[in-house]
Amino acid sequence: MSITLALAGDTMLGRDVAKRLAAVSWHDLFATAVRDRFAAADLAVLNLECCISARGRPWSSPGKMFHFRAPPKAADLLALLGVDCVTLANNHALDYGHEAFLDTLEHLENAGIAVVGAGPDEPSARAGTILEAHGVKVGVLGLTDHPAEFAAGPDRPGVAYADLSSGVPGWVKERIAALRARADVVLVTPHWGPNMVAEPLPYVRRAAVELLEAGATMIAGHSAHVFQGVSGPILYDLGDFIDDYAVDADLRNDLGLLWLVELDERGPRQVTAVPLALDYCRTRIASENERALIYDRLAAASAEFGTPVEEHDGVFTMHMAVPAH
Repeated sequence: MSITLALAGDTMLGRDVAKRLAAVSWHDLFATAVRDRFAAADLAVLNLECCISARGRPWSSPGKMFHFRAPPKAADLLALLGVDCVTLANNHALDYGHEAFLDTLEHLENAGIAVVGAGPDEPSARAGTILEAHGVKVGVLGLTDHPAEFAAGPDRPGVAYADLSSGVPGWVKERIAALRARADVVLVTPHWGPNMVAEPLPYVRRAAVELLEAGATMIAGHSAHVFQGVSGPILYDLGDFIDDYAVDADLRNDLGLLWLVELDERGPRQVTAVPLALDYCRTRIASENERALIYDRLAAASAEFGTPVEEHDGVFTMHMAVPAH
């Protein structure tokens, strides 16, 4: 039995997206065609790059310029969209402190959405979860390589921090093995590398290989705000899903992808990438010209890893063969 897993990258529901969410119906944040594609999947996972709360104060730290907080109704938006699980392992989960972070966990739990990559303490942040659809069990593990100050402790809320620049830590390999023992496939979703880079850095590529060797069957990264190439079961960066960010004229971070992965008990078989355009605080299906730009970038980025990209009926398909590193 095969299922479809929807993957979306950085989903930022704070700042002006939050204002729009407060003023309009949640349907207005995502075009109908995007919602239909997302909802048709059997399971859906994304990176939630904000906290969800009406409380808290901006995290004070040298060099931290941006703070993202969504209103409590954002959890209902995610549930109505069809999200089954979010990773909070990123550099914005604690933007408004521990109080707002704990509110986030509560709002998501009340909405029936699982959380990985963060928790009220270190064991829970590192635990991962198992999703199931039509008898296929998918283990999900979230982690981030920045910032260290957000790391959960034995008695401190926070994220699952892993310094990937020094290699994949032992605890990550242990958690992958534990999930692999209980699930058919294991998805690792790391928040890695800097913003606004068009290709994965060398340490990210090394970490990806280590994660596969540790037993991960698929990797879906994020952080760059632009999608990157596909190497077999490695999606180096999913890009962004919704935001209010300034647009870089060269990198075009306003162009994105919704990733639909066909998988079964043996692992991922094929990914279909739906081209998206991220307007200001709203996401829609890309136009013909935008789709051409997205295809050219995705095809070139994936060709480096020996992954051909085919276009059919306005979407892009890639077979998830053994990766080239």
